[in-house]
Amino acid sequence: MLRILDLRRGDEVPARGRAALDPEVLAGAHFIVERVRAEGDAALIELTRTHDDADVSSGLRVRGEEIAAAAERLDATLHAALAAMAERLRDLHERQLPRPWEAERGGVRYGEVVRPLASVGCYVPGGRASYPSSVLMTVVPAVVAGVERVALCTPPAPDGTVPDPVLVAAGLGGATEIYRVGGAQAIAALAHGTESIPPVAKIVGPGNAWVTAAKREVAGDVGIDALAGPTELAIVADDTADPKVLAVDLVAQAEHDPQARTWLVCLEPEVAIEVAEPLRAEVEASPRRAIVEEAIGHAVAIVVPDLDSAAATIDVLAPEHLQVLTADPRALLDRLPPFGAAFLGPHTPVSLGDYGVGSNHVLPTMATARFGSGLRAAELVTVSSVVEASAEGLAAVGDEVIAVARAEGLDAHARAVEVRR
Repeated sequence: MLRILDLRRGDEVPARGRAALDPEVLAGAHFIVERVRAEGDAALIELTRTHDDADVSSGLRVRGEEIAAAAERLDATLHAALAAMAERLRDLHERQLPRPWEAERGGVRYGEVVRPLASVGCYVPGGRASYPSSVLMTVVPAVVAGVERVALCTPPAPDGTVPDPVLVAAGLGGATEIYRVGGAQAIAALAHGTESIPPVAKIVGPGNAWVTAAKREVAGDVGIDALAGPTELAIVADDTADPKVLAVDLVAQAEHDPQARTWLVCLEPEVAIEVAEPLRAEVEASPRRAIVEEAIGHAVAIVVPDLDSAAATIDVLAPEHLQVLTADPRALLDRLPPFGAAFLGPHTPVSLGDYGVGSNHVLPTMATARFGSGLRAAELVTVSSVVEASAEGLAAVGDEVIAVARAEGLDAHARAVEVRR
């Protein structure tokens, strides 16, 4: 079931490149964005009827009484779990914010000020399942950052409603408005605005290929967090790892999406052999077997000779999720290149991060962990420089500024200093 590469015998891990979006999807997303820009709410209503088989003509914005009713209906245990997740995420994201600072040197005061974005649009996918966790993962960082307007878009059910857990999570997280619209049309609305949905400064949150294509289309007109691809997991394991645990963890990632990518990096060849039978059993028992089977069909076991080779393999993969199931997980952590989020030891499934224990689950995919990070509150503020020179400060640095300006042929830059003397 797992294809095996053995680096000890000269096999190589294929280099990962950016996944190309289907040209038809790109063209379709462009058409949808332009249509929403031109037609506004009318386009949103028709596109939602076409793509989601839902009638939202009675109103795109979810009313306050709908949110209150959802809270009344929701199972108390689930409500408590979502509230606890929201609190953990607030604590996590509060630690990420940059702080303003100021210093003085030779008569020049300089520093940085931190300001929240005016508005953020949070996209939460639907379709195969309801994702209240993704609501909290996108809304909470924005609220913690101090964003005044936090708009949530999510696809509606055929009857035009939004699932109760999503509405409750939005309320717990602090969203200021919720809209029953999804797909590329939601991204277009958040970027350019319609009669019902004012535009935002930045769009965050995962989605399918159409959402990703639309985000690429509007990037520059509005900020975006990243272009998301299928979910990913790399597990590094030695002979202390329980094969059944490895099998369950691989299936847990595979059940997200038929295109999910999983790798098992084995420090001993027996690991790849021993996981085969429990993996087969877990796949057969999965309630989402069709999805899991297709995803596991892409999975690869990579046998490496030592920790340095394991780290080099992770460098090539640059995975979204990294799980380390070895006798000493931190011995590997110290050697590792960038990754999205790491989960260390036998008691730390990736599920913890998926549900707000220590990590946001909006993470870099398609090897973009080499240069990008997951969604953080720090990404939802701006940091701006502030400079104030006294007469003495200008005198102290003026000759140096003039010299460099004249060397670059920018005479007026030099004159701007000289005229103040």
